[in-house]
Amino acid sequence: MADAREQLAALINKLRQQRDELAVRMHLGKAEAQQEWDKLTARLDELTRDYEPLKGAVQETSDNVIAALKLVAGEVQEGFDRIRKSL
Repeated sequence: MADAREQLAALINKLRQQRDELAVRMHLGKAEAQQEWDKLTARLDELTRDYEPLKGAVQETSDNVIAALKLVAGEVQEGFDRIRKSL
């Protein structure tokens, strides 16, 4: 009976250790996701600011700029997808 209690105590200690390790990893993961979120939202704000003047721009000039902005928008979308998958 004492052996079973010792095994159970060891199992509980092991589970507690795993819980604590996972809690730390989750906390770090949240911090990484928050950093990525901050970076992406700043990038989206920049993209929005850059797009505003193009609304009335000449077609030839705006085509190249719009293509570049679409690339940035794609990067932001990919970043949001990474965050979504990590949560």
